[in-house]
This record gives sequence, C-alpha cells and structure tokens, in this order.
Amino acid sequence: MGKTQHQKDLLAAYKERTVVGGVCALRSAVTGRVFLISAPDPKGQRNRFQFSVSADACMFAALLPDWRAHGGASFTFEVLEELEKKPDQTDRQFRDDLDALTALWRERLAAEGAEFY
Repeated sequence: MGKTQHQKDLLAAYKERTVVGGVCALRSAVTGRVFLISAPDPKGQRNRFQFSVSADACMFAALLPDWRAHGGASFTFEVLEELEKKPDQTDRQFRDDLDALTALWRERLAAEGAEFY
C-alpha cells in the first residue's frame, strides 16, 4: 500500500521542523548543587523531569542521594540556553555543539562558585 498524500505531508512537515536543543540545569534548592544536561529536546527533558518528580523516581543516579534525602520537589528544572539545529547539520554534529555549549555553561557557573553533581 502506498502512502496517502496526508501521510506524505505529515512526513515532510516532520522533516522540515525546527529542532531546538539546549543546556538544562537541575538545581537542588537544599544543597544549591547543579546537574547540567545537554538536551536535544529540552521540552521533552522538562516533561520527563516533571513526571519523575510526580512519581518520586529520580532520573539521574548522581542526584539519587539528595533526591532520597530531600525529595524530587526540592529540585528545579531550568533551560539555561537554547541552540537551533542548522539544516545541514548532522545529529552527531548537533550533539557535539550541545556538549560544547554545556561545557561553556559549566565553566561559567563554576566561575560563579557553583557546585556540581
């Protein structure tokens, strides 16, 4: 069976969508420590975080001791910076750019005295 025009249109729209990644921070309100994430999909990452808080299920092993001690509600989620994927950029190149941007944020926050997980 061939694809309908509607299916073809949906596929074309998906391929032409703007992909925006970002650097996200999970912060402990109790300890002040920060966990940085380079996220190809910050909105999805925020949704996963919100679900993990509601289910009291920690997403990252590094956060587990503080999560158990203070609960998921003691953490906040923040998108520090977004980066748009270029049309000619591969997924790997985009991921590398996000990782580099995360490293810059780590340096910036460290210079401000932040502690990291």
